[in-house]
Amino acid sequence: MRGALRRGFLALAALFAVAAPAGAQAPGTPGRFDFYVLALSWSPGFCETTGEARGSSQCQAGRRLGFVVHGLWPQYERGYPSDCDSRGLPASLSDEAASIWPELALARYEWRKHGTCSGLSPADYLRAVRAAREKVVVPEPFALLGEEAETRPLTIERAFAAVNPGLRSDMMAVSCRRGALEEVRICLTKDLSGFRSCPEVDQRSCRFGPIRVAPPR
Repeated sequence: MRGALRRGFLALAALFAVAAPAGAQAPGTPGRFDFYVLALSWSPGFCETTGEARGSSQCQAGRRLGFVVHGLWPQYERGYPSDCDSRGLPASLSDEAASIWPELALARYEWRKHGTCSGLSPADYLRAVRAAREKVVVPEPFALLGEEAETRPLTIERAFAAVNPGLRSDMMAVSCRRGALEEVRICLTKDLSGFRSCPEVDQRSCRFGPIRVAPPR
């Protein structure tokens, strides 16, 4: 039974991990970390490079998803904690979770891997994820994108900085795969009151370009 459960979680990891957070995993104690990373997945990029081939419901035609929540990750200055508790996400929170993540299964996976390290209850963690997402303004061109475009990672970072007071390029990273935009990761203080620098996360940003930005479908 334990072997089957482990294989199940490994399968979820393969399906939903757009890319690993910065640094290596490390043993963690719930609530003991330095800051959060809010990972916003560019759904068209995820679907193009990974999700569509795996049959993710996030990639169903007509959903027209742009940036979606991938996760809110407790982070150390170097590395990050993972799987700090074995508690699952309560079924009573399913509707709330589904209103934040593009797939309920992703919400459950993110809670187990990252949320359990926050030191928060499941309900409070969901509130924290929602608060973090609401703090970040997505630049208007992404909402209006109607056809594939090309840009550079630094241009994306500058666009986010321009509409989010206090946010700088050294406080975020752009993740890409096979030449396509896949994710924007933004570093927030532990109390979610503001943005903060995060050298290790920033160093993992895409440095080449241009990269493709596929439109929502």
